[in-house]
Amino acid sequence: MFYMTPSFYSFSSNHYCALLKLYCETRNRANAKKLHCLIIKAFRNPETFLLNNLVGSYAKLGNITYARKVFDHIPQPSIYSWNTILSSYSKMGLVPEMERVFYAMPTRDVVSWNSLISGYAGCGSIVQSVKAYNLMLNDGSFNLSHITFSTMLILASSQGCVQLGRQIHGHVVKFGFQSYVFVGSPLVDMYSKSGLISCATRAFDEMPEKNVVMYNTLITGLMRCGKLEDSRRLFYDMKDRDSITWTTMIAGFSQNGFYREAIDLFGEMSLEKLEMDQYTFGSVLTSCGSVMALQEGKQVHAYIIRTDYKDNIFVGSALVDMYCKCKCIESAETVFKKMTCKNVVSWTAMLVGYGQNGFSEEAVRVFGDMQKYGVEPDDFTLGSVISSCANLASLEEGAQFHGRALVSGLISFLTVSNALVTLYGKCGSIEDSHRLFSEMSFRDEVSWTALVSGYAQFGKANETIRLFESMLANGLKPDRVTFIGVLSACSRAGLVEKGNQIFESMIKEHGIVPMHDHYTCMIDLFSRAGRLEEARDFIHKMPFNPDAIGWATLLSSCRFYENMEIGKWAAEFLLELEPHNTASYILLSSIYAAKGKWEEVARLRKGMRDKGLKKEPGCSWIKYKNKVHIFSADDRSNPFSDEIYSELEKLYHKMIQAGYVPDMNSVLHDVEDSEKIKMLNHHSEKLAIAFGLIFIPPGLPIRVVKNLRVCGDCHNATKYISKVTQREILVRDAARFHLFKDGICSCGDFW
Repeated sequence: MFYMTPSFYSFSSNHYCALLKLYCETRNRANAKKLHCLIIKAFRNPETFLLNNLVGSYAKLGNITYARKVFDHIPQPSIYSWNTILSSYSKMGLVPEMERVFYAMPTRDVVSWNSLISGYAGCGSIVQSVKAYNLMLNDGSFNLSHITFSTMLILASSQGCVQLGRQIHGHVVKFGFQSYVFVGSPLVDMYSKSGLISCATRAFDEMPEKNVVMYNTLITGLMRCGKLEDSRRLFYDMKDRDSITWTTMIAGFSQNGFYREAIDLFGEMSLEKLEMDQYTFGSVLTSCGSVMALQEGKQVHAYIIRTDYKDNIFVGSALVDMYCKCKCIESAETVFKKMTCKNVVSWTAMLVGYGQNGFSEEAVRVFGDMQKYGVEPDDFTLGSVISSCANLASLEEGAQFHGRALVSGLISFLTVSNALVTLYGKCGSIEDSHRLFSEMSFRDEVSWTALVSGYAQFGKANETIRLFESMLANGLKPDRVTFIGVLSACSRAGLVEKGNQIFESMIKEHGIVPMHDHYTCMIDLFSRAGRLEEARDFIHKMPFNPDAIGWATLLSSCRFYENMEIGKWAAEFLLELEPHNTASYILLSSIYAAKGKWEEVARLRKGMRDKGLKKEPGCSWIKYKNKVHIFSADDRSNPFSDEIYSELEKLYHKMIQAGYVPDMNSVLHDVEDSEKIKMLNHHSEKLAIAFGLIFIPPGLPIRVVKNLRVCGDCHNATKYISKVTQREILVRDAARFHLFKDGICSCGDFW
């Protein structure tokens, strides 16, 4: 509350100026006006200094009309008064008024010119700034100021005008301002941001005196340009390093992938007892998450709790991201729930964390919660939730997000479009995936790779290879993921020579060093085609041993081709690598079972029991009316179990009449054939398909997802089901997609 008492009349001009400053800081327009009234009553002829402060205060409070009225009533206005109103118009972005006032000024000094140049620069008008700067130089009736050169260098840097920057540098030298630190820092910054790091370094070296701001500027420049060693050397050469310097180094290391160095430097900084900010914590937490340094991340978290940043939204989001990347989802949830304020970054960090850790359903749920709190998603958020739908093979929800992307305009972002291409590919709608790809106005490597991978999962090798060749023809560089898609397509189609050729080109033409995934594709390429000896020879030539997936791939093919010798060899390596992995026991058991060696099967099972190992239970699921129905073998927990088993019985008789013969080799138990048939007929995917036949309306495809690879009998049976029911059935197993239609599978019986 503002009260006018007699004591106010004894105030000096300085007292009133102090009050004006206070009201500006608190944005109190009403009290500023009341104080103005008091000034009019208290002073018959107020000092120009006081009136100028009134002009400036009104301008800062956004009341340019009052500022101009006060200015107009200043008797015999001084140059400072003119400069004040000029600066006010500059801050308000009122360029025409600023020009009119400037050219009406009776006299101009260096402050006047600087106000005009700064005003133009603040409005982003580089042409007018340069014009005013040249007029100033031509005037020559006053002493130049370092502020002028600093303003022009900052303008050149922000607008990326290196030629202008070089000209200003020449003037700096010509007029003797090269030793001014205030000029040196923007000069170094201008060259650094223009990518001319050698010029920035030379300007830095030529400065007789350097302050911490200049050091920080050059260190930052050396970091954008990738010269980490030079920036590190400069950092340790500094006598006085402030918090900004340390944070700049930590952020630079983190952004350039030197995560361990960033974490170690943070440790050094903490020993210096320097104040840290959100950027310091954010950078080190990013580094901890990138190398899964959970212990160090927890230590940083403990440090943050003792600071004022424990409730900072930026830091909280970084903590959530760090814990998610370290696969410590419970801690991420705890931090997220405790955050008093959340923004789109916070929600996205939690959503992405769920998706990356295999909790795709939770990711979709978080997106819904985010909407309830009125937080609008950005392109990264929407792309991430679409990716989670792709992992769930949830086409219905994914299509809804596609609609949202169209309505919001986020479809124009590559992040969203690429996620949608992947979604439709993973959900088996490869035509929709290709259509969306074709409609994109711009495509990058990720776009092409998403479509290539989609066709590869369907086993459409020729289409995959054509896309890959089109990608190369369009000048796009394939990455490791692209080659995994192409090689896997060749493998599933049995194109051994073509796959081998592409593998060689990856190394020789594209300079990509093969990783485990690429070698696994090649093992799969040879072994699927029955060329098991070539697969073994290829493994011997590898620079490292295959990983568990590679050995399991070979072992799986040995089961298919009943090659006991190579199968035992692969199983021994797989057991040595992962002694608790049940895959080696199961696959080797299949080989023995196919040969009727039930004693060996029993021995392997005993070995599993002795080690406390259990086979991962197979399950299949199907979505109907926004609810996921999950089935396991011989499952009777579904409320419609009676109808499902009745449907299976009817199907079995129709399939037998159509020529279906159960594959007894898919049963790993030494039981009677009748029992084997019963066990085969109650596999999880058959239960899910029967559910779909009952409830999914005719004309719509039946979509089933299975957590394991589909067995030989189920694959054969589903072909017959699609034929006798005239229904389209899409099964996505752990390895690929199978589109069953009219008794034929898209994989060509090669999976």
